[in-house]
Amino acid sequence: MTLQYTNHKGETYYLHKGKGKKGGSQYSFSKKEAGTPVKSIPKGYEIYEDPNGRVFLRKNIPTKISQEEISVVENSIRQYAKLRDYKIDVKRKAITIYLPDREIDDLKSCFDSFALVNPSLWDESLKNILTYSPIMRFTLTDEKQREFRVERIGFVDDEWSLLDGGNDLQKLARRYCRHLGKDSFYDLL
Repeated sequence: MTLQYTNHKGETYYLHKGKGKKGGSQYSFSKKEAGTPVKSIPKGYEIYEDPNGRVFLRKNIPTKISQEEISVVENSIRQYAKLRDYKIDVKRKAITIYLPDREIDDLKSCFDSFALVNPSLWDESLKNILTYSPIMRFTLTDEKQREFRVERIGFVDDEWSLLDGGNDLQKLARRYCRHLGKDSFYDLL
């Protein structure tokens, strides 16, 4: 049986094996059960789902970020930004916050005439078509001192701009996460 993975949108992906350009094995996920099926994750690899639900098999990437540090950022988003929809992606030394490109309420207004009877089902259906973009990140710059730099994305050039830095992640997260999803975010620079 082919290894299956269901992403946060409820889409099922199947792991397959093929030949790479240099003749070695190449693994990929597909929504179709085609190609040479793979029954288990190869040693040294992991399944990775990006914030938009795309699924990949990648080499294990050790992270320098602790679960406690991830929780600090996530708790700050919930407590101070009070956002309903967001994604957090952790890679190596960075915690990146993604926000939806459109709000569910905006999408609802586009589809009012098609609204379902049950509003919670309608919300879940709309969440599945949301796409997410990176908006802010906390990057570990000094592993011993646990110092982080806070950056926000630029909307004109898609470049990261430095906002602040320090070794008190809780203070940094509280100071900057409160601006997520608000007009004050655009004044940060």
